[in-house]
Amino acid sequence: MPGLDYFSNNAAAAASPAPAPAPESVATDADVPRSDVYYNARLDPKNYLEGPLSPYPSTRLRQMLARPGIVVAPGICDGISARCAVEAGFECLYQSGAATTASRLGQPDLAIATLNDFVGAAQMVCSLHPSVPVIADADTGFGGPANVARTVRQYISAGVAGMHIEDQVQTKRCGHLMGKQVVSREEFLTRIRAAVIARDSLPGGSDFVVIGRTDSAQVLGMEEAVTRLKLAADAGADVCFIEGVKTEELLRDTVAALAPKPVLVNVISGGLTPSFTYQQAEKMGAKIIIFSLVSSVAMVHAVRDAMQSLKKSGTDFSSAKGMDPKAFFEVMGLNEVVDLDAKAGGSAFAIV
Repeated sequence: MPGLDYFSNNAAAAASPAPAPAPESVATDADVPRSDVYYNARLDPKNYLEGPLSPYPSTRLRQMLARPGIVVAPGICDGISARCAVEAGFECLYQSGAATTASRLGQPDLAIATLNDFVGAAQMVCSLHPSVPVIADADTGFGGPANVARTVRQYISAGVAGMHIEDQVQTKRCGHLMGKQVVSREEFLTRIRAAVIARDSLPGGSDFVVIGRTDSAQVLGMEEAVTRLKLAADAGADVCFIEGVKTEELLRDTVAALAPKPVLVNVISGGLTPSFTYQQAEKMGAKIIIFSLVSSVAMVHAVRDAMQSLKKSGTDFSSAKGMDPKAFFEVMGLNEVVDLDAKAGGSAFAIV
């Protein structure tokens, strides 16, 4: 019997049972999707193992998840940090909710930013390097199932490759702060199902990656956290994200318990999770590692130093470190814009 499909009318062909095995073959339990578990044959990881990496970010992300190697996604907070991350050679980016709230609003990560704030940031970031996958924080989905579905549709329209949705209450906070509260298992699963249904309802099919995140480890314990992620995976989550895992042993145990589902780990210096390197996390079995505040914290230090230097010395000469305006704009894509203008027959930027 095929696995659970939320759209039997338009996904039956994609999620139909595999042909019956030849008489000499013996089907095992692992070969047959459980009837109570979401399964879409079109999105099976085996379909993403071969061929060149796609220019479409969500498909590219699925290829990266299906193939060897850990996916390293540094947290970015604006266009400057996104440009710098790609310049450094990173092939996936993470739009942190905390970083977005800080950079766009100058506020802490306490459920202050709205869907519009997140989508606006995503549209800008995804437009800079359209083939580079961006994983975006979607907090709690900004409301009930209809809001979760709207979030998915708007993220896909913005060019986001995948998003994570969590089980905190609506008045959520950064996952590395104390005092978190979580919703019931069923409400969490309703959010996951709504995200999957919204993704699968798009005409033509979407490769958008749905990531289920639980913050329950600090509230209800690791056993409950793992149970919630197993249920999220059964409901259709493509990746499992356990927030605030405190030790290497716990991360290894979580990966083993959720296998073969990919596991995402979030590292924030000074946070609940040890400062694993991405090489260490890969050895522990994690498939995605994000460094949520790497850009934001570095920016605070750099801007503080620059402002203090300006206040003390009266000039920005030392903080500029020899970078003139043109060199700065080159990091922001100056040459690409000038080339495009020239190819189109323009002459406005022949000299810059």
